[in-house]
Amino acid sequence: MLIRNLEDKIQGLILIENAVSKEEEDHLIEQVNKQIWSGLGIGPNPELKRRTQQYGHLFSYRYRKVLEEYGPLPEFVEFFVNRILENQWMPNKPNHLLVNEYNPGQGIMPHTDAPALFGPCILSLSLLSDCLMKFTSSETTHDGKSIDIVLPRRSLVILSGDARYRYKHSISKDFEEMTPEGGIIHREKRISFTFREIIAWEDESKSYMSHLYRGDRPRRLSMPKLTRRLTNVVIHVDDDHSEPVTPASVPSHPSFGHVLEEEVVSNWKKHIKPEKNDVESIKDDIVHHTITTLCRGVYNVDAWAMYQATAHSVRDRLLEDWNTTQEALHRDNPKRCYYLSMEFLIGRALDNALNSLHTKENYKESVKDLGFSLEDLLSQEKDAALGNGGLGRLAACYMDSAATQDYPTWGYGLRYQYGIFKQIIKDGYQTEMPDYWLNFNNPWEFPRTDIRYEVRFGGYVATKVNEKGQSRMSWEGGDRVQAMAYDVPIPGFNTKACGNIRLWASKPLNTFDFDSFNAGDYDRSVSEQNNAQNLTSVLYPNDNHLVGKELRLKQEYFFVCASLQDIVHRFKRAKRPWKDFPEKVAIQMNDTHPTLAVPELQRILVDLEGLDWDDAWEIVTHTFGFTNHTVLPEALECWSVPMMEKILPRHMQIIYDINLFFLQKVEQMYFGDRELLKRVSIIEEGSPQQVRMAYLAVVGSHKVNGVAALHSDLIKKQLFSDFIKYYGPEKFINITNGITPRRWLYQANPGLRDLITKTLGGSEEWVTRLDLLTGLKKWADNSEFREQWAQVKLENKKRLAHYIKKHLNISVDPHALFDIQVKRIHEYKRQFMNILSVIHRYNQLKKMSSQDLQDAVPRVVIFGGKAAPGYYIAKLVIKLINSVAVVVNQDADIQDKLKVVFIPDYNVSRAELIIPASDISQHISTAGTEASGTSNMKFVLNGGLILGTVDGANIEIAEQIGKENIFMFGVLADEVDDIRHQQKYRGLMMDEQLGLVIENIQSGQFGDPSVFAPLINTIMYGGDYYLLSVDFDDYLKANARVDDTFKDQAEWVKKSIMCTAGMGFFSSDRAIAEYAEKVWNLKPFSVESQ
Repeated sequence: MLIRNLEDKIQGLILIENAVSKEEEDHLIEQVNKQIWSGLGIGPNPELKRRTQQYGHLFSYRYRKVLEEYGPLPEFVEFFVNRILENQWMPNKPNHLLVNEYNPGQGIMPHTDAPALFGPCILSLSLLSDCLMKFTSSETTHDGKSIDIVLPRRSLVILSGDARYRYKHSISKDFEEMTPEGGIIHREKRISFTFREIIAWEDESKSYMSHLYRGDRPRRLSMPKLTRRLTNVVIHVDDDHSEPVTPASVPSHPSFGHVLEEEVVSNWKKHIKPEKNDVESIKDDIVHHTITTLCRGVYNVDAWAMYQATAHSVRDRLLEDWNTTQEALHRDNPKRCYYLSMEFLIGRALDNALNSLHTKENYKESVKDLGFSLEDLLSQEKDAALGNGGLGRLAACYMDSAATQDYPTWGYGLRYQYGIFKQIIKDGYQTEMPDYWLNFNNPWEFPRTDIRYEVRFGGYVATKVNEKGQSRMSWEGGDRVQAMAYDVPIPGFNTKACGNIRLWASKPLNTFDFDSFNAGDYDRSVSEQNNAQNLTSVLYPNDNHLVGKELRLKQEYFFVCASLQDIVHRFKRAKRPWKDFPEKVAIQMNDTHPTLAVPELQRILVDLEGLDWDDAWEIVTHTFGFTNHTVLPEALECWSVPMMEKILPRHMQIIYDINLFFLQKVEQMYFGDRELLKRVSIIEEGSPQQVRMAYLAVVGSHKVNGVAALHSDLIKKQLFSDFIKYYGPEKFINITNGITPRRWLYQANPGLRDLITKTLGGSEEWVTRLDLLTGLKKWADNSEFREQWAQVKLENKKRLAHYIKKHLNISVDPHALFDIQVKRIHEYKRQFMNILSVIHRYNQLKKMSSQDLQDAVPRVVIFGGKAAPGYYIAKLVIKLINSVAVVVNQDADIQDKLKVVFIPDYNVSRAELIIPASDISQHISTAGTEASGTSNMKFVLNGGLILGTVDGANIEIAEQIGKENIFMFGVLADEVDDIRHQQKYRGLMMDEQLGLVIENIQSGQFGDPSVFAPLINTIMYGGDYYLLSVDFDDYLKANARVDDTFKDQAEWVKKSIMCTAGMGFFSSDRAIAEYAEKVWNLKPFSVESQ
């Protein structure tokens, strides 16, 4: 170590060469590379043109002030801080560390570290590369020439006195620099550590400024003692073009948790004025947003603009609760649950917010006074395209219930730019188009440009040795993108609590390659941006090819990586030991898509935070819960090992280790049972090997739940039976799915809502206590009440009939039986069997005499749902439905006794229209294939009867509403395997009536039979895996029972009432309370101040 006193050049300037050893330099670089960087568009200082890290305190370059106290400096610089104190290089212990990364071509303009904020000594350590620091005098009489000082690699520079206050220092952006001695410095990547002391600038009598300044000249400080060993110090460089900040110009405005002066708090509270909800105030706000937010006036406001202005005014009111909730969470720091889901099918937000805030009637009057209808404005909103089916809608219901019951729960998901797709029907076929739901501004999301995290793909794993001599794995290289946060508030009903869903959008690290652009390579100039944005463009990209599979894997990792970084960051701010992580954090994985969160959290704890493997695994397995949603083989995700090794090499190593340690423990209990080890292994042998994600989720979680009684029984007996041998049955529980009555009755069916409220004594308590619906049972035999109930249903059917006529040009009779099956198109859901039965019904009608035809029950069969873009058979089902509709709807001989309708682009808003209009809904999956289903619950809650198999939640619904009020058919789940075995070895036993229907299709009655041949072959030559031929006859008989019952309208309406009255158990409020008690150990918290 060589100490050079440079007082001959500038008073107060000292340079110490070889201030740290090569080993100490390696240690510091290794540690900072494990941390999260800020700058270049991410983190607390996104405006910086270089990457930085801050410790101790957060200093904002944009606002020129200290925003927040972070706590003590990190342990990895503790040895150097001790060195500073031993050698008295600073008057006091440093409480701020700034780490700067300078790549070749990066520098910083001349500046002085803010005298009002930082103490009299600045210490800066240069690592990895030599550089030139230029000093220029701050006095106007100076000739502008700089004094250049070479900072060798691993050297420390100390600035005090004139060097600190009378000179500005800078680092050039040159790739090569000439030293004063004529030598050349070839600039390489350089990282600097700057140690400073934040001083109390608010009270000048106690600040360093009162001691430093005498008149207009700062007093010289005595030089630090240099008789002891030097410690690592890092150079600080403020933002470009910055000027010294005077004490008077630096206010203190910290974030949560910082102590504010009472006067400041008082001023804030005085100006926080709750929004008023009277009609005149609402009109003021809407007009205000029209003018200031949309830049429009009275003469150019259309329905879309009025929707936007109205939404913004409602959002203002919603944010009062959102902010109150966040403050309460910070104040009380309760345990939180984070719900990871690839889908959140939240639907439209405006109507839901108005109902939750109880302001709908006043808004209706307000927009009417301004020349618009609220119903027209509600229709302007596009559904948030963040999901596809029941999985995403369940997640949305759970977020609603968590907020309504004051559970501290956040959702995490992805912000899909184009949704899954917009479904267009062309010539009867499904055609996929992008869903441009974000094209016209989404007022319900808040971009968090300051919340960004890096996500890595590919690269390699290096082994490094830490300061304790321990080997640590470091994931390096590869491609990197940014995850940027968007927050979506989720209001609770009758509470001040407001939940949140944080969605991640993929952004490039470098948006634009100017060199490529200047060279004329325009595609390459934006290629990084396009590649990054592809990650969150579409939900479930087509995985029928390798590129699609890789994109889906990257999408899933991107999701969990960003979410866990955010969760861990929030936990670390509380400064609690890692062992407390499961006491403060519960993470629920909604199906297998988020399962990579298990190895990712293990990686964070072991590789980045330095925990031992066993300690980290103990934390991981006490943090996660796993909800399994299926027993279908194709839905149980598996990823090939070679793909994992290519895209996530470190995670594949961790999965191997998890599997090894798990199998070792299993073998200790079942020594010598090699077949059992093979069956429970996370790695499935084959060519190539596969990672079984469901198994990884089970091993990495402390609770695994099914979503209906039958489903939970099946996963214990079939899917995870071997795991129960090892873990025991206590780990596997049932929590039957639920739905939120706020959206699916209160909002979607206002006529029935009002009738129920009036009948139950005028109180809306039932909206949050759905079990109170049992009070309707005593009214089921009341003829007047039944008439009112039937009238509500008729009005809902008229509304749907109007929509069908307007959008599809098909006339349907609202007095007919509305028979509805709307859900994702899939073979196991058996829409194919439904349309085959429609053909059978059509054939029967064609054979009837005029009298029999007149007596026949008229039926409108309505389908809706999307098929996955690569699911050829499901898309053929849609084609067959539409081909049958063309023939049936144009046949005058059947006198409108049968109509077939396919409603395109089924989503939440269309469900809110369709479900209240149902007389019967079909839930006819092959027994043992539907985990639960939630659409069945929505239909029954709205007084629709069920035609269904003994599968999923149908069983529990029948128990709650009475088996006499549901039309069940088909084989049972425990019979399915035997029947499949018989059909495999004895051949298909074709039902005679089904055979006739297939002959109709093959004859060309509904179009080119060769088109439908692959569909027919799934029955004839494909083994009829989903047992259509087995259940078809019983299915037709169940349909006949429906017809007979519908003829007795008094009996039908009574059944409808009993259905709704028995649905209290299926509230998502009950389900969330069960998760909170059985899985998360979560308590409701008080949003109001204590």
